[in-house]
Amino acid sequence: MFSRLVLRAAPAALRSLPPPVTVSVLHTTRPLHTTQQCLAPLPPLPEKGGEVRHGLIPEEFFQFLYPKTGVTGPYMLGTGLLLYLLSKEIYVINHETVAAACILSVIIYGVKKYGSDVAAFADKLNEEKVAKALAVKNEAIKSLETAIEQEKKEQWRVEGRSYLFDAKRNNIAMLLETNYRERLLTVYNEVKKRLDYQVALQNLKRQKEQDHMIQWVEKNVVQSITPQQQKDSIAKCILDLRALSKSAQAAA
Repeated sequence: MFSRLVLRAAPAALRSLPPPVTVSVLHTTRPLHTTQQCLAPLPPLPEKGGEVRHGLIPEEFFQFLYPKTGVTGPYMLGTGLLLYLLSKEIYVINHETVAAACILSVIIYGVKKYGSDVAAFADKLNEEKVAKALAVKNEAIKSLETAIEQEKKEQWRVEGRSYLFDAKRNNIAMLLETNYRERLLTVYNEVKKRLDYQVALQNLKRQKEQDHMIQWVEKNVVQSITPQQQKDSIAKCILDLRALSKSAQAAA
């Protein structure tokens, strides 16, 4: 009778459970890795477990039964279930039950005696693993930050590449202009040299013609003078010198 009551009250009990318990119960009925929820980020694990009684039964179970059955309700439910299993011979007490009780007693004793030490050791190992994971995480973050800074610097360099190309284009244009002007100057100097050569050649030719003409005129003039004309000119020069000397003496 009591078992039927429990089976009938199970759906309502599930609906009235606290949200964390309800979610955990509902999640167990879902197929694993069949939806996109497996890609969702997992919630962080709690640092401490929930409160339990007798090392096994959750505190929420007792809090759920207290409003309906009172303080002794959970214990009576457990006792009733145990008596039901024994009375219907669903569970038969044999030597395995005694062995299980002994083993359970030893486990409880070990948990009570060494549980805190084992828990501290496990916490220490967990802290070391977390510290290593954090160190790896920090190193990865630093490396990623360095990569981001390098990427930003490269992007900044890419942005300034247009200015660099403009400067190179201007330098090339200046070099081409310089070469062009140097070639123009070379052509000007070469043409000037040739023109100067032609002018010097013409001047030399004119000078030679003038010298030749003067020599020819002098030669012809000298050839045209007769001996008598030479004597007359010499005599005329002597008379002129005498007249000049007389005038100079008179003036003195």
